[in-house]
Amino acid sequence: MKLKTMIAETLILTGVILFMSCGGGVDKNAKQVDLQELQKNQPETHGTELKESDIQITNPLNAEWVTFGKNIYELKCQSCHRLTEDKLVGPGWKNVTKRRKPLWIMNMATNVDMMLETDPEAQKLLELCMVRMPNQNLAKEDARKVLEFMRSNDGEK
Repeated sequence: MKLKTMIAETLILTGVILFMSCGGGVDKNAKQVDLQELQKNQPETHGTELKESDIQITNPLNAEWVTFGKNIYELKCQSCHRLTEDKLVGPGWKNVTKRRKPLWIMNMATNVDMMLETDPEAQKLLELCMVRMPNQNLAKEDARKVLEFMRSNDGEK
């Protein structure tokens, strides 16, 4: 009986540690968002592979897209990615637009399954992070706005 209790306590403690390690602390000003409620009745979507011609990079940055992309980041991405070089669950985003082409970034955001099956760099990231990136059901237009936010985070004007 003691063994079962010890196992149960260990599992509970492990769950608490994992939960706490993902949060990085509590922000008292943070808005409470129920992700299950937001995604209720939304079927999982998988994008088609994007081509270079599907993406137009503009200068200067589109400020409205940067703001929209930041909101998407805060809702769907920041629990796994930091805006610094620091790896959390997934890799940090600092200088990602200098390391990766826009096409690669957007394909990873819109069709992670295809990227993990076919792209050697995505497969290396999976080995490094040891956690598969979940499908975030991002439309191409939303992924483009996240890319604009990433460009802003990397210092583009």
